[in-house]
Amino acid sequence: MDEEAPLVAERSDNKTTTKNHTRDIHILSSAFLFIFLAYGAVQNLESTINTEADLGTVSLGILYSSFTVFSLVASLVVRSLGSKNALVLGTTGYWLFIAANLWPSWYTMVPASLYLGFAASIIWVAEFIGNLFSLALLRDGSEGTTSGTTLLFIVFLCSMTLGTILMCFLRKRDAKGEELPDSPVSFYSSMVSLSKSVITSLFDSRMLLIIPLIAYSGLQQAFVWAEFTKYIVEPALGVSGVGGAMAVFGAFDAICSLTVGRFTSGLKSITLIVSVGAFIQFIVLLWLLLKYSVTSGGLGMILTLLIAAAWGIGDGVFNTQLSALVGMLFKHDMEGAFAQLKLWQSGSIAVVFFLSPYITLQTMLSGNACCSLHLSSCVSVSHSTGRESILWCRLIFS
Repeated sequence: MDEEAPLVAERSDNKTTTKNHTRDIHILSSAFLFIFLAYGAVQNLESTINTEADLGTVSLGILYSSFTVFSLVASLVVRSLGSKNALVLGTTGYWLFIAANLWPSWYTMVPASLYLGFAASIIWVAEFIGNLFSLALLRDGSEGTTSGTTLLFIVFLCSMTLGTILMCFLRKRDAKGEELPDSPVSFYSSMVSLSKSVITSLFDSRMLLIIPLIAYSGLQQAFVWAEFTKYIVEPALGVSGVGGAMAVFGAFDAICSLTVGRFTSGLKSITLIVSVGAFIQFIVLLWLLLKYSVTSGGLGMILTLLIAAAWGIGDGVFNTQLSALVGMLFKHDMEGAFAQLKLWQSGSIAVVFFLSPYITLQTMLSGNACCSLHLSSCVSVSHSTGRESILWCRLIFS
């Protein structure tokens, strides 16, 4: 079948083209590093620093709700502005969000979150390195206070500014006239085309069957950002320890992503890899639900870091395999398919952030454990029977 073919880009023999792109690849990678080392760490701290009236958690819920809506039209912005200008515009949202954390209030965080949702729909990637800055600069004070937050956010703003400046050195990729003319007719045509693409994918049974998997990937990401940092890391290590735990999470996430990505050769390999990742997360959730208790000292630190590492492995599996699955199944409609991916994923993340202040940790653990166990068992059955991965998507509804 066509879906069984490996998702590997064709090699180009044009050495000149490769050389021309190398510079931009290095610039873009460095810019993303500076931008997301700052944002990733700030996101991890929201539920533990901005706790008054759950400002941090609600802000992230607003952010991902905005992300959900704008992900459907983000490609039109890129087409209209061009890739370089769209990337520069996208970084401004992250800059404003971090700046708002210097004066956190409903009047600064909510508008910044809404705008970042739009900006994040244009560019999105994740890093873990910035958590090391949190570990180095934050200090736990008496009576639950935390010092060093102002300095930390200033450092992150500097990193964000440097990343934005680097974006300006990218070359414009419009030599072949790929960008759409800036006219109402072209915009209208693009809007109609994209709408048809997104709506058409909703009537594809394959998309309907993998939406639960997409939603779960969002749930498990939101769990570690909202619940894990607040109820597990902070009681054991303090606010200053959030950075260290999330650095471990990010490191194992990145290593796992690189490793399992190389083993992705078709739908059968995806079913096996996803089964292992879901089962690892189920074991973590079951342990937290039945056996785990907050422990201070060296043992508490080791247990917390082990949980972070195991969850990072599971997240790395979903990051690579879900994108590979969508790319393999929807090769002829990548734009609409990945718009659906970000819509359902961001929507589920937003739901978790909005519900987080009103539900207990045990409820969240129970729900995630049921989802991960069912997902793991469905994928395992599919792999053992040798059928296509669509089978385990169907089983999710049973």
